Amino acid sequence: MANAEHRGRPAEAFGGATAVGAATEIQARLRATRLALWLVAAVLAVRQVAVVLSTPRGERLTDLETWVGPDGVLHVKGSLYDSTQFTGTPFGGLVLKPLTRAAEQALGWGWTFGTLLLVVALGLVAARALPQPVGRRTSLLAAPVAISLLMLSLPVRNTLYLGQTSIIPVLLVLVACFAVRGERVSGLLIGLAAALQPTVLLFAALLWFTGRRRAALTSGVTFAASTALAWAALPHDSYTYWVHHIAGTGLGGPADDLANQSLHGLLLRFGLNGPLEIGLFLVLGAAVATLGVRRAVGYGRDGQLLLAVAITGCAAIAVSPTTWQHQLLWVLLAVVGRVGKRASDRYVWPVAVVVVMTLPAKMLLPHISALYTLRDNVVLLAALAAATMIPFLSRTSPYYRTPIPTEYAAPVPARFGWVPLLPFLRRVLTRPNLLLELLLIRVTYAAYQQVRLAATGGTNSAGRATAEKHGQQIFDLERWLHIDIEHWVNHTVVKVDWLRNFFDFYYESFHFVVPLSVLAVLYWRRPVDYRWARASLGFATLLALVGFWLYPLAPPRLMPALGIIDTVHGVQDFSKPDYGTLTALTNQYAAMPSLHFGWSLWCGVVIAIIAPRWWMKALGLLHPFFTVSAIVATGNHWVLDAAGGAAVVAGGFGLSYVFQGPRARVVKLVAEVDEERALVKR
Repeated sequence: MANAEHRGRPAEAFGGATAVGAATEIQARLRATRLALWLVAAVLAVRQVAVVLSTPRGERLTDLETWVGPDGVLHVKGSLYDSTQFTGTPFGGLVLKPLTRAAEQALGWGWTFGTLLLVVALGLVAARALPQPVGRRTSLLAAPVAISLLMLSLPVRNTLYLGQTSIIPVLLVLVACFAVRGERVSGLLIGLAAALQPTVLLFAALLWFTGRRRAALTSGVTFAASTALAWAALPHDSYTYWVHHIAGTGLGGPADDLANQSLHGLLLRFGLNGPLEIGLFLVLGAAVATLGVRRAVGYGRDGQLLLAVAITGCAAIAVSPTTWQHQLLWVLLAVVGRVGKRASDRYVWPVAVVVVMTLPAKMLLPHISALYTLRDNVVLLAALAAATMIPFLSRTSPYYRTPIPTEYAAPVPARFGWVPLLPFLRRVLTRPNLLLELLLIRVTYAAYQQVRLAATGGTNSAGRATAEKHGQQIFDLERWLHIDIEHWVNHTVVKVDWLRNFFDFYYESFHFVVPLSVLAVLYWRRPVDYRWARASLGFATLLALVGFWLYPLAPPRLMPALGIIDTVHGVQDFSKPDYGTLTALTNQYAAMPSLHFGWSLWCGVVIAIIAPRWWMKALGLLHPFFTVSAIVATGNHWVLDAAGGAAVVAGGFGLSYVFQGPRARVVKLVAEVDEERALVKR
């Protein structure tokens, strides 16, 4: 008995030490992650400041010039709205006018760093406002993540670049709701914010219906008193703003400008005007405000006050007569809402919000005329969706904290012990969210286009000499290898009309259609293999971008001395630096490696691996054969470009294996075989 007891104690002590060691390791990882995120936030802040201060004096802080410029608010003797582009309220002019005297002495540094501090304060308050209880990991990482997202967001970048004050009302509201005690102080801050941006008064309704009626009354009284004070001090300006321009409508840029992301701007862009437009705007605005406040009240009572604030702010965006780009931060705060019962669906809404608020609209949707209306109003539509339609989960929902888990494949030993290199990228067996996939594919492709064009300095002419030099190098190498068949193939095909037309059609039509079709079929019929194939394609494309950047290369059709006939784009004028109808959209000197062949080879390999019948595999492998024939016959690529395309595809599949291990179907089959062997042994 004594020996048994003595044997047990060291085991218990060892187990306790193991648990303590594991907890210590987790804490160390959290601290390291937190430090890394703070470094990211600092780098982003430094970058934003550097962008502003490195811009020429007359091109940056242009809105601040309305205060301190030679004809700005500080110097104008008449109305605030006579000789400037000032669009704020008379109270804003009255309060901020003396503050800008300091900004006049240090126009760039003082105002920029002051705005930066406001952004940091906003991120800290937002991080503290997350619905309780929150895990230790979330509490440690929320602040740097929030500040980083704010630094990346278009509203903050515009505010820093233009020298705007639009962060102040948002910060006042958040401080009033989460950082101060006492309803009177909260109401006072929100009233001051409403005096700067009148639609912020919508938060008084949120306070009233969530039981903070003293704060609501205080905010209304503060707003009225501030407006009356400005009216007494600046009667002419107050009349201009509140009566002649009706809450600032028409001040600044044209109300139908794309930068005005409000219902009023949307209706004007649709061609409506006059009494019809005003009446429709009032009706729609009232409906959005009512529904938005009602939803916000519900989530506020549910304990999600930050989400309630975000929804109210999104409603204020829509109902304001003018909502410029630097006034759209409320949409970013809506990222805290949880949507979806499945764990795999939880990322759709936050990713969509972050993408909309950090990337230009042109990167989100293709350059198609039918989508222009959607693209031009994407931020407004996101605000309307958050305020009126998105089904955010209640904290009483069983899925709020425990969503339906994602199904992962069982791990299996790989050929090398260090594979998978990133074990957290486990093989997922279930189908990913379609909306999220489409969004990521579109954004990734837009980034690919931008990087591909930037590889030659943003224009085709910038890299022409280097690209032609590299083209001569490739041509010389092919002659040495005796594979310089481009001229012979090109002129042979040109003589046969039907063959020329076939290769022209194949080159122009199948480059995107076939890969997207393969992805669509895998997504619908083989979700286990979809992620593996998509990751391999992504890695291959990333490697190709590195090739475009490091080795700009002129294709045979853009080499004047070779006599190659451009069968797709027609006869070229080599005295001009730009060629082809897609010059403005693509880099004409991104020939090495050939993604035309690379993507087609990826399709062929995926079909050959996954297709159940031999004739399907053979048909899939015909696609890269026809593609390599088309790119050479049309003069758009060298033979070695195809070899480069094959190399990046091999690298893509290799990286997918290294980072994630064997593909999910292989894992599943191995598990089934092991199970059968176990049954046989029994």
